[in-house]
Amino acid sequence: MKITAQKGTRDILPGEIYKWQKAGRTFADVCHMYGYEEIRIPTFEDTNLFQRGVGDTTDVVQKEMYTFEDKGGRSITLRPEGTAGVVRSYIENGMASLPMPVRLFYDITAFRYEKMQKGRYREFHQFGLESFGSEGPEIDAEIISVVNVFFKRMGLNKISLHINSIGCPECRKAYNELLKEHFRPHLDTLCEDCRNRFERNPMRIIDCKVDAEKDIIKNAPRQIDHLCDPCREHFELLKKRLDNMSIPYVVDPNIVRGLDYYTRTVFEFVSENVGTQGTICGGGRYDGLVESLGGAPTPGIGFAMGVERFLLEAEAQGVDLGSPNKVKIFFVSMSDSARDKISKLCYELRLAGIGCEQDLMGRAFRAQMKYAGKSGIPYMAVIGDDELASGEIKVKCMEDGNETTVKIEDLAAFLLEK
Repeated sequence: MKITAQKGTRDILPGEIYKWQKAGRTFADVCHMYGYEEIRIPTFEDTNLFQRGVGDTTDVVQKEMYTFEDKGGRSITLRPEGTAGVVRSYIENGMASLPMPVRLFYDITAFRYEKMQKGRYREFHQFGLESFGSEGPEIDAEIISVVNVFFKRMGLNKISLHINSIGCPECRKAYNELLKEHFRPHLDTLCEDCRNRFERNPMRIIDCKVDAEKDIIKNAPRQIDHLCDPCREHFELLKKRLDNMSIPYVVDPNIVRGLDYYTRTVFEFVSENVGTQGTICGGGRYDGLVESLGGAPTPGIGFAMGVERFLLEAEAQGVDLGSPNKVKIFFVSMSDSARDKISKLCYELRLAGIGCEQDLMGRAFRAQMKYAGKSGIPYMAVIGDDELASGEIKVKCMEDGNETTVKIEDLAAFLLEK
């Protein structure tokens, strides 16, 4: 029986992994520039963490989590996102005693049992960051600017920033009553999920993706029109900070995000390209999450970015993500003594940080030449007894065929210059 990868998973092969590596390095570099430090969290956690943190009215908890009972009878869940695990680590490891704000970033895999579609897998990858301790809009603007700088460093354009405020628990109480008044006459036409959300969390109805409910949702009251004074002031100051940084944005009252822990600022970076339109990155504030998971009251904010969707967008925009080939030169040997010299030379070049290859298959001279031509390695050099005697080799540029005579002792300097 042929065994294949599970549905919703995929292999990332050597021919494309360099794109992921470049994106990961650039994201880490940008985060470090802002003072964020990397954190690595477990792949699985106690199921209660996500039920309490993500919210039991969300699709993630109700439908999409990979949950199982381990051999000790404990309910375990593969992480469906990163924030809850980072918050658990923040509390468990006493990070509240660190200087504020505490800034953390991560590069993880996550797991959701959801419908397969382009750019979405059941095992997927996320870049994300979280910041704890700052309640003002300055950190909101900084977090948004991190994403903006990352996109610019990677060469992405045609990405628009959408922002909204979904208020705090206080102003949301009155807003939830308005939503109930709006949706109550339509309860019979709402899907089962939305009928269940009606009493427990009516704002979740706005995030419903059922086409038949779009008109009802479109005419629903908007939280942004019913903010309390502190939340309204916070949102106005956020817009002012973004204006000061010349970061363009669209106020989008329909953004509520798909997880229950969000408060006040929520945002999404959305593709404007036809064919790849969709959210590339999303996040917002979660000022009550740390307390709800057992920590002291602590404001927080973060975002997550789907790496698969990001790379699809980069490809659609024709972004140059570099080349997978780190090997600079291939050595063709013409004798046993040349092969010995090449082995030593390759080792010395690699110590100097220069990638190189030699034949390891016992190929004949012509077969080595053929391999060099197909490998994509930019330079080639043939070494035989004559080259050993003279101490000089001819280095051939495979792109244009030009040859340069180089002393073997100067080869490292020559390749570093190239």
